[in-house]
Formats: sequence, structure tokens, C-alpha cells
Amino acid sequence: MSMFLILVYDVGEKRVGKVLKICRKYLTWVQNSVLEGEITEAAYNRLKMELKRVIKEDEDSIIFYILRTTKYSERETMGVKKGGEEMFL
Repeated sequence: MSMFLILVYDVGEKRVGKVLKICRKYLTWVQNSVLEGEITEAAYNRLKMELKRVIKEDEDSIIFYILRTTKYSERETMGVKKGGEEMFL
């Protein structure tokens, strides 16, 4: 079963590159510190496991917004449109 995931992170400067590299294996970059995409539950669990090895849980923050369906979702962007715009239905 897959889900639509929006991931938002705020991590220390030294870990930003590593976190982004891990996230891009699973999701599409949308803009600074934001990624999204369809992901299976197994891949979601692997993503969390990989991130847990890199972040410092007492300093960093990652938020996962899990949408079981995008049926009632809509995106509106103001200003500069960055990567991943076509992914959201």
C-alpha cells in the first residue's frame, strides 16, 4: 500500500546535505527543506531508519505529513515555483 508523503526538515547545517541526499532517494524535492511523493510503507520505514542514523534527535526536526489519498488535496503556490510542482495531484 502506498501513501503520499510530505517531508519537512530543519536540521543542523552539517547534516543538511546528508539528509537531503537520503530523502531524494525516496521523494521529490519541492523547495528548501521540503520533499514529497508517493511512497510505500516499506520504503517509508527505510527512509525513517536512514534518517535516524544521520540526525541528532536533540537538535534536529523532521516532520512527516502522511496523506492516504490525494483525492481532496490541492496545492497553490505564490512566488517562485521550484522543483516537484507536477507531483502533487
